[in-house]
Amino acid sequence: MSATWLDSLVNDHLLSTITFLPLATVLALGLVGGVFVQLPERIWKWTALASSLVGLALTGLLWERFDPAASGVQLVEHTAWIPEYGIHYTMGVDGIALLLGALTSFLLPVVLIASWNDIHQRVRSYLFFMMALQTGMLGAFFALDLFLFYVFWETMLIPMYFVIGIWGGPRRIYATVKFFIYTMFGSLLMLVGILLLAWLHQQQFGSLTFEYYGLGPATGILDLNIPFEGGAWWQRQSFLFAVFALAFAIKIPMFPFHTWLPDAHVEAPTPGSAVLAGVLLKLGTFGFVRYALPLFPQAALTYAPWIVALALIGIVYGALVAMVQSDVKKLVAYSSVSHMGFIVLGLFALNPQGVSGAVLQMVNHGVSTGALFILVGMLYERRHVRELSAFGGLAQSMPVYAAFFLIAAMSSIGLPGLNGFVGEFLILLGAFSTLRWSAVIGATGVILSAVYMLWAVRRVFFGPLANEANKGLVDLSPREKLVAVALVVPMFWIGVHPSTFMNPLDRAVSELVETVTRRAPDLAQQPPRHLLVSLARERAR
Repeated sequence: MSATWLDSLVNDHLLSTITFLPLATVLALGLVGGVFVQLPERIWKWTALASSLVGLALTGLLWERFDPAASGVQLVEHTAWIPEYGIHYTMGVDGIALLLGALTSFLLPVVLIASWNDIHQRVRSYLFFMMALQTGMLGAFFALDLFLFYVFWETMLIPMYFVIGIWGGPRRIYATVKFFIYTMFGSLLMLVGILLLAWLHQQQFGSLTFEYYGLGPATGILDLNIPFEGGAWWQRQSFLFAVFALAFAIKIPMFPFHTWLPDAHVEAPTPGSAVLAGVLLKLGTFGFVRYALPLFPQAALTYAPWIVALALIGIVYGALVAMVQSDVKKLVAYSSVSHMGFIVLGLFALNPQGVSGAVLQMVNHGVSTGALFILVGMLYERRHVRELSAFGGLAQSMPVYAAFFLIAAMSSIGLPGLNGFVGEFLILLGAFSTLRWSAVIGATGVILSAVYMLWAVRRVFFGPLANEANKGLVDLSPREKLVAVALVVPMFWIGVHPSTFMNPLDRAVSELVETVTRRAPDLAQQPPRHLLVSLARERAR
């Protein structure tokens, strides 16, 4: 009987098992500790780590079962949840969600090992919130019902609020409140859009639904023969795209909605910064891919130049501000603003090269920037200072640490042979094919990223070892080397053999681009406002 139950979880409910395993683990630990016996912290740590490794193994099984040649979503789980209101528990995975889910499952055990000795207070609560956050992030990637997606989206907000607010730095309350207000504002806007979208479906078809494929590209209201030219319908689609896009832009965050991010990164503990940069920001770009672009293709085409302009401003602005930072953690935080602008640029190139590069760069950024935050945290635990001026010559006292940090920095810059190069090249290639001026401006971000990152590396690791406090620093321990190696391996793997990660993307990306551009003939009666529309018309012919 137990074998049958376990077989059902692995074979019929694999996505749900991967999603809820972290939360179920800490709830079981809490139940046992609260009812039977007070479990020591080491039991919590080892159980949480074992659960995260099982989740990673199950994600590997998910990858093995995924068919890159199949269209649409796979391994779908569907059951009625609140059927009288059209709400269903529907989960599924395509190539895009597969990569981001794999990134999420990979980072959790790495972060837990990295923070093994760094969290000294309320360890049980810390593990509970980290595991609950993992469930929220995975659920948001796999959900195919907009109500379910919103539930997971909001679930992520609460654990991160407490992770920053309890274990953060001196200004953690300010950073937490700012993070909460920004994100909650975007969430409420998205909720308005979800409710309006479901209401419009009920008005047209007489049934209420929140399912993505009931509303979206295949059979939904925005994909039927409804006139696009002017009128109330255009206003509705513009409004819906705007509220979804604004919610996702805040989560990314895009310029000028980025101001919460540096504070949250700087004040968050190292594991919080790693997960925030590694996964949480990707929910914004994933939201564009999954919802804003395919559900509202005409509005996406029309407003793409404006979003591209904001992305380019973010690329250059983030890089320039990173160049003047004296705090190494804040430098990495502003680099995220620049790199996320690159991802948005690739998405709104709206061609297979740009979108594929953007999705791959989501994974690249999660690995490289997550690694930088973890490495900065390792140094902070030794010196309890992050000012660049406090260092210098660390390559002499910590050569192994210096080597790993240099690899992560080169990955972030986009050195050929490492993961960042593949994603940035595809993004610039896609942007050049659509809007050439955007590729030229975007390329300056690559140059600027090399400037501020190499400048920081030089100041921290090279030159004389003048500061006495740095001479006695201990190099990486075996546990820290394990974490660093785990992060460096995918940097080389993606850089040398990107097809491992590109193959699952091809079908999903091509279907997304087709969905967005196939309505371009509806714009034939309007003057060409930008090159994206012209390109879409040429493809349609």
